[in-house]
Amino acid sequence: MLEQFARFGRELFLQGVNSSHSGNMSIRAGDRIFITRRGSMLANLREGDIIETGLRDDDSHITLVSTEIKIHRAVYQHTSALAMVHAHPPFAIALSIDEDEIGPIDTEGIYYFKSIPVIAAALTVGSDEVEQLLPPLLENYKAAMVRGHGSFAVGQMLEEAFQWTSSLEASCKVLFSHPLLAPQGRKEAGGKW
Repeated sequence: MLEQFARFGRELFLQGVNSSHSGNMSIRAGDRIFITRRGSMLANLREGDIIETGLRDDDSHITLVSTEIKIHRAVYQHTSALAMVHAHPPFAIALSIDEDEIGPIDTEGIYYFKSIPVIAAALTVGSDEVEQLLPPLLENYKAAMVRGHGSFAVGQMLEEAFQWTSSLEASCKVLFSHPLLAPQGRKEAGGKW
């Protein structure tokens, strides 16, 4: 299991969707959750960085369980997801600040997502508000954004949740970059690109 977490944690860092000590990942196995510990380096996970806890209650007795554990629990209790990735993709976060929904314009993004909902919460990290707002969205969407904070993606395997996270950020890069390269932008720059 550590090998699987380490593989995708490293990829999240290499793709630039997490900084050195940000984000978290989990998988559900029956009534158990395995989640990265608070403050772990996803790009360099080691023994002790994956914490086992209950689906409904924290029986790990480890104070370093991720601060997002209540969000993971709520999503698992209200969806069919068996894996989840929470990341901090910079382009997706930038777009989430002013949008209520991110609508990809690239073919892959449209095919995978059609749209990515954005929720706003007064407290964004591990809050009761996010715990209530996010699960209903992830019943119908592969990924959702918490405004100014980050993405949550679900799947049946960690690889799938990672794929949606990676694809979300790729689509947001296109969406963010397109106006810079549009004909009006080229005209203002003297026709060069």
